[in-house]
Amino acid sequence: MAQTPAHDDASQLEERKARAYAWFQTLQADIIGRFEALEDLASPPLYKGAAGRFEKTPWKRGDGTEDLGGGTMAVMRGRLFEKVGVHVSCVYGAFAPEFAKTIPGADKSGGKFWAAGISLIAHMHSPRVPAVHMNTRMLVTSDAWFGGGADLTPLLAYQREQDFPDAVQFHDAMRASCEGHPGADYAAFKKHCEEYFYLPHRDEPRGIGGIFYDRHATGDWEADFALTQSVGRHFADVYPEIVRKRMVESWTPAEREEQLIRRGRYVEFNLLYDRGTTFGLKTGGNVASILSSMPPVVKWP
Repeated sequence: MAQTPAHDDASQLEERKARAYAWFQTLQADIIGRFEALEDLASPPLYKGAAGRFEKTPWKRGDGTEDLGGGTMAVMRGRLFEKVGVHVSCVYGAFAPEFAKTIPGADKSGGKFWAAGISLIAHMHSPRVPAVHMNTRMLVTSDAWFGGGADLTPLLAYQREQDFPDAVQFHDAMRASCEGHPGADYAAFKKHCEEYFYLPHRDEPRGIGGIFYDRHATGDWEADFALTQSVGRHFADVYPEIVRKRMVESWTPAEREEQLIRRGRYVEFNLLYDRGTTFGLKTGGNVASILSSMPPVVKWP
């Protein structure tokens, strides 16, 4: 018996969900491998102790009475990476009524949603090595779209200039991740990132930016998925290169102090303005995973 068009559409959507989540898991494994390799390269006298390794913790959403999805939290506290989390999740169910009003298509889906993604934040021992954030995701209500991006946060003042080599290298990689992908407007994504990762109460940016896109749906799912994969691949290449270059530089106690103070800006943004934090908490996500973005040591003098 021939399938109805509606059945075909539903089957296609389920296949796309599975492909997207599988990609996020593949990217997680790739990045974990690269970061652990960098841990192995870190050596005395700058870095002390054994090389760190990721601890993976599966989790389930909800109280266990029904299947609402879950994910795998992966955290490493090492000698180079003071704290880094590389998490994947796949969650589904229904939004709370008030929160549903803020999500496109939730009114037509009866509040039902499906979301999968990867989220990464790295805080380094060395103040010479910039912190970094990356996430990409797919979200489905009555609509389906991708979102995400990556941004770099140097902790020392002289490194936060847009012409600093790390900033140039990172922006070049993000620009390259958009090239050849229909609907991927690097200039618009860069502007969106600069506007989003901004602390209005301090009137200052969080870092040197990168790219950020949300509710990205050109009408060509394959093209949109390819863009999201490209962002992940380019990030997985460029950030380890920056780390490898900066990790061999020594630092002063004054630079460490500056790093800890600047980390406070990270905390302020994530708790006050970050929509990903809000989404995770509002949808019953894993609190430990969501708040693993917090730096391990921070100062507000």
